[in-house]
Amino acid sequence: QVQLVESGGGLVQPGGSLRLSCAASGSIFHIVAMGWYRQALGEERELVATLNSGGGTDYADSVKGRFTISRDNAKNTVYLQMNSLKPEDTGVYYCNGRIYSSPSRWNDHWGQGTQVTVSS
Repeated sequence: QVQLVESGGGLVQPGGSLRLSCAASGSIFHIVAMGWYRQALGEERELVATLNSGGGTDYADSVKGRFTISRDNAKNTVYLQMNSLKPEDTGVYYCNGRIYSSPSRWNDHWGQGTQVTVSS
């Protein structure tokens, strides 16, 4: 099995920064892509940022220029550096990974979610 464990959420003032971490463990043959999603209260879950195995990235328009997704392959960990945070960034952030456990088997995995609150 593959497990994703998130950390780094918390309360921060507008304009502040946070870095989220998501560590994958278990039977990992290949990580196709990892990403971050968020869900604000009363809203649908939305894509924040993705990073594929070739290093390509995609960001939601609302976070471009403020958020950066990166990885540490040796640790099977993906990060989300969040700068210039706004109250609109408040929500539960979820880590997602599309991961092969063998050459022919893959699954999408989700972390447990971590709360990010941006408020003065």
